[in-house]
Amino acid sequence: MAFLQAQSGLAATDATGIAADHSGASFEPTLWYAIDREGVVTVHIIRAEMGQHVGTALARIVADELEVDWTSVRLHYADTDPKWGTMVTGGSWSVWQSFPQLSQAGAAGRIALIEEGAKLMRVLPATCTARNGVVRSAGKSVTYADIVRNGQLSRSYSAEELKALPIKPAGQRRLIGLPTAAIDIPSKTTGAARYGLDARVPGMVYARPKLPPTRNGCKVTSVDDSAALVIPGYLKSLVLDDPSGTVPGWVVVCADSFFAASRAADLVKVEWTTSPAVAVSEADIQARGLALVTDAAGGSLVVEDAGVDVAFSSAWSTLERKYTTATVLHFQLEPLNALALHKDGVWEIHTGNQWQSLILPTLAKALGVAETQVVMRTYLLGGGFGRRLNGDYAVPAALAAKALGRPVKLLWARADDVRFDSPRSPSVQRLRMAFNANGHVTAMQHHASAGWPTQVMVPSFMPKGRNGEPYDPFAISGADHWYSVGAQRVRAISNDLANSTFRPGWLRSVGPGWTNWALESFMDEAARAAGMDPLAFRLRLLGGNGKNGRDGAARQALVLQRAADMADWGAKMPAGTGLGLATTFGQERDMPTWCACVARVSVDRSSGVVKVQKLTVVVDAGTIVHPDGALAQVEGASLWGLSMALFEGTAFANGQVRDTNLDTYTPLRMRDVPSMEIAFIPSTAPPTGLGEPATTVVGPAIGNAIFAAVGVRLRHLPIRPADVLAALKLA
Repeated sequence: MAFLQAQSGLAATDATGIAADHSGASFEPTLWYAIDREGVVTVHIIRAEMGQHVGTALARIVADELEVDWTSVRLHYADTDPKWGTMVTGGSWSVWQSFPQLSQAGAAGRIALIEEGAKLMRVLPATCTARNGVVRSAGKSVTYADIVRNGQLSRSYSAEELKALPIKPAGQRRLIGLPTAAIDIPSKTTGAARYGLDARVPGMVYARPKLPPTRNGCKVTSVDDSAALVIPGYLKSLVLDDPSGTVPGWVVVCADSFFAASRAADLVKVEWTTSPAVAVSEADIQARGLALVTDAAGGSLVVEDAGVDVAFSSAWSTLERKYTTATVLHFQLEPLNALALHKDGVWEIHTGNQWQSLILPTLAKALGVAETQVVMRTYLLGGGFGRRLNGDYAVPAALAAKALGRPVKLLWARADDVRFDSPRSPSVQRLRMAFNANGHVTAMQHHASAGWPTQVMVPSFMPKGRNGEPYDPFAISGADHWYSVGAQRVRAISNDLANSTFRPGWLRSVGPGWTNWALESFMDEAARAAGMDPLAFRLRLLGGNGKNGRDGAARQALVLQRAADMADWGAKMPAGTGLGLATTFGQERDMPTWCACVARVSVDRSSGVVKVQKLTVVVDAGTIVHPDGALAQVEGASLWGLSMALFEGTAFANGQVRDTNLDTYTPLRMRDVPSMEIAFIPSTAPPTGLGEPATTVVGPAIGNAIFAAVGVRLRHLPIRPADVLAALKLA
C-alpha cells in the first residue's frame, strides 16, 4: 500500500512503516507476491494484522516453498481491491484458508525461477536446485535477483494450474515450524508502524460522535450547540442522514482538533425519539432466552438424529441443566477510528478493519455511490478480537465527510467506543442427557439461545438446519461436538430481543465461548451422575467408532490425555484446591483444532475468591507454521478465557451496557496471571486455526476445578466471589 502518498507527499511505505521500493521491473508469478531486481520478495497480505503476526505466518508459507532467504522477505498489507477476493480476518481462518493457496503460489515461483535460471546457466532444469534465493547446478549458480534482472520471466499460472502444483513434503521444509523472527516486530518497536489512529491528510477536521440512547431506532428531534460555541476550534454538529441504517440518530461534532471536538461534544445537547429498547435490561434478555430454549417448537435443528425422543422416554435416568453467560465487551486497546475523504472521484476510508468485504457494500449504500468508488486503505490494528469484523464505525466518518465537504477523522472516546460496541451476546442454554441401566449415554440434547451477529450483519452466511430453518453457525459451533452420545439433537435459537436491543458481534471464539462453557461443564456433571471420573467419562465418549469418526475423536482424546498427564490428574490436592478439565475441537467441524485444558484453582471459603494457580493447555492444530506466534496465540487465548471466566462481563440496563470504562469493567490483571504450561502435538497434518480455540476450554475447566475444590457448581459466567459464597451457603 502506498501509505497516504497521494495525500501527504510522503515516501511510499506500507502499514509496517517500512519504505517499499517498487521501482524497476519485478517478477510476479502469482497475485500473492513479487520479486524485485534486488531479490527482495514482497508478499501481499490481505489479512488484518492486530498483534497476532499473521503477516509473518503467511509470508513464511510463501518463502518456504519459494526457497528464499527469510531476510529478503517484506510484507505489504493490501488495500481493498476486487482482485483479492474476500478480505476477512476472523474465525481463526487465516492460516488454514491460505496455506494451500500460498504454498502453491510459492512453488509456482520456484519452478519458474529454476526454469529461467537453467536457461541462463545453459543447463537442464532437472539438474537444478533452489535454496536461499539461489539456483544451483553442477558448480554453477545464479541468484533470484540476477534471474529477475537478466532473464525473460514470463511464466504465469492459471488457477487450475496452481491447484495442481505439488508442494514440498513436510520433511523438506526449512522455515515452516522453525523459530524465525516476526517481520512486524521491529517497526512496532520503533514506532514506525502505522495504525488507524496515525492516519492524517491535509485539510482534515476531527470529530467525535454524540451517541443516541440506544443502538437501534432513535431519531434526532433537536440539536442545541449554543454551549459548544465557546470552544475554540469548534466547527459544527452534523445530524447524519444514513441510507444504510447503520447509525440511526447520530450526531457528529466537528472541530479543528480532537480535544476541541471532544469538549464540544460534551456540551452539545441533543434530544431523540427512542425505541422500546430503552427499557431493556440484561435480565429481560436472559428471560427471553430461557423462554426460547424452553419452547421446543422454535429454532433451527443443527443436528437431529433419529431416536432422540424415544431414547429419553425409555431412559433409565436423565440429567438436565441450564447454563448462562453475561454480555462481554471487546475493549480493544486502540479505540475506534476512521478517516474519510473524497479524492479523484473515489471515497477513501483510512482505518484498520477485519472484514473489508463486509463493510464495503454498506459504505457504498450510505454514500450513494457504486462499490467501485470506495476503497479502504489498510492499517495495523491496535487490537481487534472481532470488534473490527463489524466495520460500522467507518460509516459515520464517511457520512460526516460527505456532509461537511472535507476530510473527517472520527475518533471515539473510550466510553463512546464501549457504548457503540458489538458485544458478545448473553446466552442461555439447556442441556439434557439420557442414560441406560448400565450408566451409558444413549441420547443428548443441547439448546442454545443468544443474539446472532451473522443474522444481523450478513444473513447470507447462514446455512439451514435439518428442519429448513437458517441458523448462525457462529452462535452454535461447538455444540455439534465429537463425543459419541447416541442420538443427538442440537438446536439453535436466535434471541430476537438481544438482536433488537444491540448489534450482536463476533468476539474471540464467538459461539464456542458459551457453547463449550455449557457442554464441558455439563460433561463434568454427567460424569459424576454416572459415577465416573470426569477424564475417564470423556475418554469413553471419545473412544467410540460412531458418526464422528475415530481419527477426530482419537485426536481429541490424545490432547485430553496429554493435558491430564502433564497436570498430574488424579493427584491428591490440598484442601480448597482442585483440578478441572475441559476439551474442545475448536471453532468449526471442517477445521478442527483439538484443545484441552486442566486448571488448578484454589478457593477461599471466607471470601469466595477463586485463584487460578496453573493452566495446562495442549493443542493439536496440525502443522505449526510460526511456533512463537502460535505460542503467543494460545497464551493470549487462554488468558482471555480466564478473564471471561472470573473477571469480565457487563449487563444491559435501560438499553445500554452498564460499564463503559476499565474502572468498573475489570479484565484480568497481571497479578492474577497464573503459571501456564502449553504444549503442541507434533503433526504434519494441514494447519488449522489457533487464535481462538484455547479461549473456550479455560472457563469450563475453572468451573469444574471449583467443584473439585469445594463441591459447589457454578453455571453462570463470569464467576464472581459473591456467586461462590452464595453457592457455598447453599451447599
